[in-house]
Amino acid sequence: MDATTSGTPTLQYHSIPDQPATAIVATPLQTFQRQQRHCYGNSSPGEFPLSASHPHIVLHVLTACNLDPEDFARLEATCSFFRQPADFYPDLSLSLSELAALDMCKKRAIFKPMASEQQQELKQLCGGSWKLVLRYLRAGEACCRREKSQAIAGPGHSIAVTSKGVVYSFGSNSSGQLGHGTTEWEWRPQPIRALQGIQIIQAAAGVGRTMLISDSGQLVESLNGIFVVQAAIGNFFTAALSREGRVYTFCWGSDTKLGHHTDPNDQEPRPLLGALEHIPVVQIAAGYCYLLCLACESTGMSVYSVGCGLGGKLGHGSRTDEKQPRLIEQFRLLNLQPMVVAAGAWHAAVVGQDGRVCTWGWGRYGCLGHGNEECELVPKVVEALSNVKAVHVATGDYTTFVVTDNGDVYSFGCGDSASLGHNPGNDGQGNGHANVLTPEIVTSLKRANERVVQISLTNSVYWNAHTFALTESGKLFAFGAGDKGQLGTQLGEDQTERGEPERVDIDLS
Repeated sequence: MDATTSGTPTLQYHSIPDQPATAIVATPLQTFQRQQRHCYGNSSPGEFPLSASHPHIVLHVLTACNLDPEDFARLEATCSFFRQPADFYPDLSLSLSELAALDMCKKRAIFKPMASEQQQELKQLCGGSWKLVLRYLRAGEACCRREKSQAIAGPGHSIAVTSKGVVYSFGSNSSGQLGHGTTEWEWRPQPIRALQGIQIIQAAAGVGRTMLISDSGQLVESLNGIFVVQAAIGNFFTAALSREGRVYTFCWGSDTKLGHHTDPNDQEPRPLLGALEHIPVVQIAAGYCYLLCLACESTGMSVYSVGCGLGGKLGHGSRTDEKQPRLIEQFRLLNLQPMVVAAGAWHAAVVGQDGRVCTWGWGRYGCLGHGNEECELVPKVVEALSNVKAVHVATGDYTTFVVTDNGDVYSFGCGDSASLGHNPGNDGQGNGHANVLTPEIVTSLKRANERVVQISLTNSVYWNAHTFALTESGKLFAFGAGDKGQLGTQLGEDQTERGEPERVDIDLS
């Protein structure tokens, strides 16, 4: 794992050179050599004799404490007891730290149903360590809200998923995208009855279409046999992410296939080729004509991009298209570990592990938050957010939202449809549709006294945008365009949008 900005030495997750514990522990002071410490008995500091006779107790404690993979690596680095073979089933050669990481992996919903051979394949793909597998699983849970409540603000229609996997849909329904068996619009959230008894863990929405992923990983018939955990919909293509971290794309268009070379008429899902063939991906994000992949490498987290480079949104310092995934190298120069990635129609954003926010691409209407409308060809830190720690970011059509660790929400970019959530009159001219060039806190959400955990906003250049704010307690607030019923509330006569967030009559807890 890369060193942090504080200068902490790099920790290795596996293959730590064996060294005597006494070499890394300070020698006891002379005055204490006449008596032995009770917890060490006759042994030297750095050894662990009390636990040597009851290692299962230590294993239970390690697993129950829900430690991070980094914590396991630190234990191995500072005490030989934690890196020696524990002589435990199912693998006698594994250390206690590796066994604890494996036990924690087995508690994950997408890991439990995997066959032993599949688990071993994932281990090798992640770098040969159960600690790295655990880091991969936890990273996916953090950025994709797997098996948690979520709301999707699609183009003209909306999808809401409860923590128990029940799905509600509302809004435009011209193509049957609400899943109710009709083409009638719905302004009131309605459960999709055809999914009764099926638990949904992820949802995605595009123009006239909805994709739902069940806890058995099913998405579409053409992906049969592949356990899918996330889907992302662009304007010309759809991408699916398997639980093993492989990316599949299909329906790209007539002349360009995303990451693979096939006949233009081939619309079957194909694995993304190139640099990501042997690197597990934890999150995918689709823009208008490009794809971002958050990858989990043994050296740390990284971001790859592929597709159309117009506006610099691929982050490589140019406007050149990329036919295969290419690493965005700027994050290493910034010493930033990507944690969440978001792809807007023409711009992109990343939240780092340290809470910094980077944006790049087409800066029209101020959607990059740098105080201007210039394009940025490589990721650039949003300095206006340097005093807060971000944990989540969402992007749309020239619009960006950032959620901080205390639940505050900032937005900037295009003010059309009142989808930024800023009250009318904030610009001093009574115009609630004003563009915002630098991040401004959404005070109307702050007054709700609810901790926001997720923002979703429309990501389509053809539809007026609306925005959802989901709180920790499962309350859902909506604002922006509502002319199709996509806000989940009925607007007044001749009213097409709502600038003030209003709670949707649905409980997602």
